[in-house]
Amino acid sequence: MARLETSAESPVPVRTVAIRIGEWIARLGEIWVDGQIAQLTRRPGVPTQFLTLRDPDANISITVTCARGVLPDTVSEGSRVVLRARPDFYLERGTLSLRATEIRQVGLGELLARLEALRRLLAAEGLFAADRKRPLPFLPSTIGLITGRAGAAERDVVENARRRLPGARFRLENVAMQGAGAVTEVVEALQRLDRDPDVDVIVIARGGGSVEDLLPFSNETLVRAVSAAFTPVVSAIGHETDRPLLDFVADVAASTPTDAGKRIVPDLAEETRAVAELRGRARRCIRTRVARERELMAGLPERLRRSVHGRLVREAADNAALRARSRHRMGTLLEAGRVDLEHARARVRSLSPQATLERGYAVVRRTDGTVVRTPDDATGPLRVRVAGGEFAATAVDDSVGSSG
Repeated sequence: MARLETSAESPVPVRTVAIRIGEWIARLGEIWVDGQIAQLTRRPGVPTQFLTLRDPDANISITVTCARGVLPDTVSEGSRVVLRARPDFYLERGTLSLRATEIRQVGLGELLARLEALRRLLAAEGLFAADRKRPLPFLPSTIGLITGRAGAAERDVVENARRRLPGARFRLENVAMQGAGAVTEVVEALQRLDRDPDVDVIVIARGGGSVEDLLPFSNETLVRAVSAAFTPVVSAIGHETDRPLLDFVADVAASTPTDAGKRIVPDLAEETRAVAELRGRARRCIRTRVARERELMAGLPERLRRSVHGRLVREAADNAALRARSRHRMGTLLEAGRVDLEHARARVRSLSPQATLERGYAVVRRTDGTVVRTPDDATGPLRVRVAGGEFAATAVDDSVGSSG
């Protein structure tokens, strides 16, 4: 298809543009489309039926027309269908629609198979991993609650939470919980609550319903929005047997809205009883400890007296033993010294001149103190020292006596 050459000076008329758009759309040919019926108009006696087909994962819809026999009687608003249609551009109004030649309602088995395939895909990406789960705050400042308008789910969550914790604060987001706009409204409410710094936990609650009614809570867009949220999310959808994909990605999956109300806040009465019990146990522990210490203190003086007395006795015995060992040691040393001294005296006496004199020897000296060593030295007056003392002597010349 040739491109239109236009300018401000040579524009093309609207009809030309509309015709070219119609021609381009007609080239798309016949296609199969998957969607959810958001609005259905059945007019008796009118050969053409009109319905609005909505994308389950986005806020996008398109008008569909079909002959009366093409639309099954079992199809109603909210039904999931696949249809074979040809795009049709209405020139006079410039609108796009689909002209369906075959419409098939998606059966429950096929729908569940699609949900299981989506569940496996998201699980493989790690969106349901246990290590991604965040713990709920013990005492949330504000609880964000996404639920239907004036529904039983809102009442179950709020009343059960305030029964456990009177004065629990809620920020409510009442949105459509089923139908064409449910996913978009829930996601937008979730994002608003996630941006609120006062909201510590978010609860998405809805009562029971059919599989089709609960489809918005298995929607991929919603599941990914919950996974991307920074605030912990509690899923409370349907009854205990209902398991939408929201339960797998949420940080906590409550079995019912009532269960969610019990899990998001502590039980004040129970916590008060626990504190009272702990306080009582602490008192009993302290009293037991004080009584035991008092008993110990009561017997302490006697134990100290016995301990000090016993220690003094032991110290006295040790001192007596030390004194005895010291005396024995000193006696031994003194006796050894006395023996050594006697031996020294004997040696000195044996070496002294007095001992020589006592054996009969004498020391002869002249008056000047010179010891007489030879007969020639014995001249004049002499002094003779013997063992008993000294006496004077005179040297006599033996040669004179012998000549007479």
